[in-house]
Amino acid sequence: MSACDCCNTADLCIPQGATFSRVIRWKDDGANVNLTGFTARAQIRPTAASATTTLSLTTENTRITLGGTAGTITISISATDTAAIAAGRYVYDLELVSAGGIVTRLLQGVVTVSANVTR
Repeated sequence: MSACDCCNTADLCIPQGATFSRVIRWKDDGANVNLTGFTARAQIRPTAASATTTLSLTTENTRITLGGTAGTITISISATDTAAIAAGRYVYDLELVSAGGIVTRLLQGVVTVSANVTR
């Protein structure tokens, strides 16, 4: 069950120093949501109240790719970017913005960055 009734929660584990990729499919009543014309944004922060952004992911910086009628949202973080994040616990949320400007917070949760042993 999610932390609150209004939001979907999905925790992520990111291996420090490795490429991270996750594909999410947005469905409504079992049908893929058409993401044509949408943009997406997500931020990883130490806490929800923190002024510090650990990593910003957007469709503009290509860390998020949307799959149109397939309803897919692909999050991609390079090994260089994950290596720059200190091991530890963070929080994130993922928002989708329609062509009409409607913002939907699709996911939120905890990000655990596991320490890189092999260097």
